[in-house]
Amino acid sequence: MPVRSLPDPASLDRNWPLVAAGALLGCVGIGALFSLAVLLQPMGAATGWSRTGLSMAMTLAFLVSGFAGFGWGMLSDRVGPRVVVLAGAILLGLALVLASRATTLLQFQLAFGVLLGVAVASFFAPVMAATAAAFERRRNLAVSLVSAGVGVAPLTMSPLVAWLLMRYGWRETLLIVGVLAWALTVPAAWFVRALPAAAQPSAGADEDADGMTMAQALRSRPFIVLGLAFLACCAAHSGPIFHTVSYAVGCGLSVTTAVTIYGMEGAAGLGGRLLFGVLGDRYGARQVLVAGLCVQAVAAVSYLAVSEPDGFYAVAFVFGLAYGGTMPLYASLAREAFPPRILGGVIGAMTLLSGLGMALGPLAGGWLFDRYGSYAWMYIGALLVGLAAAAIVTFFPGARRASPPVTVGVAR
Repeated sequence: MPVRSLPDPASLDRNWPLVAAGALLGCVGIGALFSLAVLLQPMGAATGWSRTGLSMAMTLAFLVSGFAGFGWGMLSDRVGPRVVVLAGAILLGLALVLASRATTLLQFQLAFGVLLGVAVASFFAPVMAATAAAFERRRNLAVSLVSAGVGVAPLTMSPLVAWLLMRYGWRETLLIVGVLAWALTVPAAWFVRALPAAAQPSAGADEDADGMTMAQALRSRPFIVLGLAFLACCAAHSGPIFHTVSYAVGCGLSVTTAVTIYGMEGAAGLGGRLLFGVLGDRYGARQVLVAGLCVQAVAAVSYLAVSEPDGFYAVAFVFGLAYGGTMPLYASLAREAFPPRILGGVIGAMTLLSGLGMALGPLAGGWLFDRYGSYAWMYIGALLVGLAAAAIVTFFPGARRASPPVTVGVAR
């Protein structure tokens, strides 16, 4: 009976075009979604729509993206990530174009909140699952580099939106961003491919991990821990992220300065993804995630202690470093516990829970501001929920080392 050797894990760490494409997709998708943070005040002034109503569009986007992410992830396990990402790229541009033509708040909420949420969700679970399955020794770094596209978004898309607003209205700005989204994401979809099943190493979990069903995975301790922690983590940082510009302007800073502070969060998030990826490969993703969540929680509430630009920049740097660095580690931990065969669905289900968390922050922040005229309770809540997320992660089973290459028989 001839035998063949399973590939050395190091030989699997070669799908860097996938990493680059994933980073670009994340940058454009999240950048388009968070353009509403820059458009919030101009749109409210031009249309008379309330801040709560506009924030609801973002809340809808996160809610819808959570459910859609689960569906996209399951679909990518069946048909591959490339088809899923291409469909999402087409929907992304369409959603922005339709949002730019909205004449009522409801129309805007449906286009920007529902359709855009569905589109952006197609970029996360399929790409992260494909990346996590394609890398072994440098997995944390690879998924962090994919996630780094999200960190680049505030440095690229947000300044672009602000620049366009200085020359055009909000409608023209969204229209231009929609066309640009098509031009960038549709070609990028070509580079998104899954690792062939024959080349995939087994999960570093139990011996029967490869036979695990999706239902079993969703009931398992690793998924419950990761899902709850992801939800709490996103609930803790989404409000502060979305309302950064409005809070800074309320403290007396100019809109331009406020946008650069928001950009600082993104720049630091980019560095955090790279830093936490390297640290995760060296010290373990679980330990690094717990530490990052604690730093994120303390940094969020620290916004209440600053009022000058220098203080805002310092807090934004630490906050962005922490929330950016923690995000990709969930996918890496999921790969430790679940086989690649169902990883898209697992990460999609995690995305569903994280979407619920992301939906809470913008809406709660807008509601608290409208009710109390202050963001103080939002930042205090971010501290408490963020610490709770760190506590939850400590219950994740200890990291298992990947098995060495083995030989398996092939029947003739």
